[in-house]
Amino acid sequence: MFEIVFLGTSASAPSVHRGLSSQVVIYNEYRFLIDCGEGTQRQVLKSGLGFKRLDKILITHGHLDHILGLGGLISTFSRWEAIEHVEIYAGHWALERVRDLLLGVVLRGERTSLRIDFIPLEPGILMEDSKFRLRVFPVSHRGPDCYGFSFEEKSHRPFLVERAEALGVPAGPERSQLVRGHNITLKDGRIITPDQVLGEPVPGAKLVFVGDAGRTDDLVHEVEYADLLVIEATYLEIEADIARQFGHLTAAQAAQLAAEAQVRQLCLTHISRRYHASAVLAEAQAIFPNTCVANDFDHFKVSRR
Repeated sequence: MFEIVFLGTSASAPSVHRGLSSQVVIYNEYRFLIDCGEGTQRQVLKSGLGFKRLDKILITHGHLDHILGLGGLISTFSRWEAIEHVEIYAGHWALERVRDLLLGVVLRGERTSLRIDFIPLEPGILMEDSKFRLRVFPVSHRGPDCYGFSFEEKSHRPFLVERAEALGVPAGPERSQLVRGHNITLKDGRIITPDQVLGEPVPGAKLVFVGDAGRTDDLVHEVEYADLLVIEATYLEIEADIARQFGHLTAAQAAQLAAEAQVRQLCLTHISRRYHASAVLAEAQAIFPNTCVANDFDHFKVSRR
């Protein structure tokens, strides 16, 4: 199961009720901060998440409303917080802007115990362990090197307790061995294989995050069958020409993508101050009913279908 906490859901500039783009994805021991708009560190504190283990930062693209909060956050990390190492992942152009901001403005040669790794993104698997993978894919927006992120829980085979008991498999390390895919030998000499006590594979949860985007035809395959798709909806369809000009989506376009990709739930963010959220929601729900509009501090849990 994944969790996502929205810290900022406004487009371009903050509003009275919405901060600039930032969200945290949580999976087991991992915490990923996706984008870091102005004011993010206060939102982290206000949300109750705190800074602990917030050491992996994913940047969708290098526009200022998605990175300016890094200055304050890294300054705080370098002075007071018990964080020794931060990894910042971004496209090459965005990474250059982030490096200029942090090394040229915030730290300016200052000696600090905080180690910052600037890691360029490329399409493909960014991180993987035995239970999940984090996949990166390109997104079309204004400027180069824009990316989305797919958090994918791996499928697993449930352990069938009744079947194990019928076969005489004792509770304890033998069952753990079977879950890990290893044969075991019982005291009476019988060999028990994983297939005898494991059910059919159960698909894992899939959470896809897309930041700013100017088109959707190249995203269908990437977001397909997501349990939750989070994507921008900066404009309404009545201003589709303006959306196209600035490389953004309308609520209707986001909903059409969700329908075509057969996602389970759509969550819209990057909401413009020019619209009321109810208008954005209505436009999207007319096409894809299982849609919500994210608000700051909303907390979603994403489980398998």
